[in-house]
Amino acid sequence: MVSRFGDALRNAALPLLAVRLSAEPLVIASVTACGYVPWLLFGLLGGAVADRVDQRRAMWVVDTVRGLLVAAFALAVGLGHASIPLLLALAFALTTLQTLFDNASTALLPALVDRAALGGANARLMTGQQIAGGLIAAPLVPLLLTAGACTPFVADAGTFLVAAALVASLRIRPPQSGPRPAGSTLRAEIGAGLRALWGDRTLRATCLATLLCNIGMGALIATLALHVTRWLDAGDTGYAAAMTAYSAGSISGGFIAQRLARRTGRVRALLVAGSVQTGSLLLVGSVRDLSALVVGMLLLGAMNMVWNVNQVTLMQQRSPASMTGRIAAAFRTASTSGAPLGAILGGAAARLYGLNAPALLAAVLFALAVTSLIPAGKPDVRAVAPDDDVMTARAAR
Repeated sequence: MVSRFGDALRNAALPLLAVRLSAEPLVIASVTACGYVPWLLFGLLGGAVADRVDQRRAMWVVDTVRGLLVAAFALAVGLGHASIPLLLALAFALTTLQTLFDNASTALLPALVDRAALGGANARLMTGQQIAGGLIAAPLVPLLLTAGACTPFVADAGTFLVAAALVASLRIRPPQSGPRPAGSTLRAEIGAGLRALWGDRTLRATCLATLLCNIGMGALIATLALHVTRWLDAGDTGYAAAMTAYSAGSISGGFIAQRLARRTGRVRALLVAGSVQTGSLLLVGSVRDLSALVVGMLLLGAMNMVWNVNQVTLMQQRSPASMTGRIAAAFRTASTSGAPLGAILGGAAARLYGLNAPALLAAVLFALAVTSLIPAGKPDVRAVAPDDDVMTARAAR
């Protein structure tokens, strides 16, 4: 949660810094896009490595390296050397390291809690991350920027190093992955993870739906600073209000994600979340008022948390313990590949059709995601973890 606080500072500060360096929508969107490209290049490799190594050690080493990189970037900004190429390089490097960190953390959690408790554990973990990273950090960005463009990045570097120390201090037994077959290669293990994901009907449909949602979110997030500061003319304060509303919504979504899943089943919870997000994006893109944006971002954040908790829990529960890192990597790589495409599409849409066009484009993509997910909600989907009372809730009806 400490590093998520720093992530929120950096993720909010980077677009604002990019806006100060360039007024071109495609250039600004490229900063966001570059932050996703490493998932396409290294995501599968990160998952295979995560299944081979001590995941706790991998996490604290990665956070240490990321802390040093951001500290160097903060120094460059403080000395007046900020530039779009430097922003692109930082985004690329941090996400490359994140491919290992995220897959390692996803694979580690099922070793720490029972599979039947994963939904609640994911909800509490993600809610805590939002409290630290969004509700507290996002409003601080405009204040920190007044102290200097490098200040949010100095704070981010510090949180990475603190997080690394905390993870390194954990005294837990690493999960047992079992012996690998003789002659097994990373390429073969990556292929096994891809086949496992494709062979599970529920995960396959969820991955496709998440891909469409990520294209939409990539379009929105890459141009949100322009949407708020130019289309709404709300300035940096309005941008902070939008990000704070999204974070507050995410926190509330963390409290209802498991309850909704218990009532409907996890896949149907995804359907509900996607439908509400579609309406929220239509509101954001069609009503030129800051209050409408705040309400839309609040709902968007709440349902995004519902989606994330249930999507990650489904993936963990339906994955063999020895393959969780690889299946998670295959899922993330496939679904996250939409984000850089969405960022570029968002920049192009903003340039050609207006600064509110990316939000409307995102609404269309979310509607398609809901439609693509409908077949996975049928009651004949097999249950891999029968002790989970929400995976197939109401399926007997």
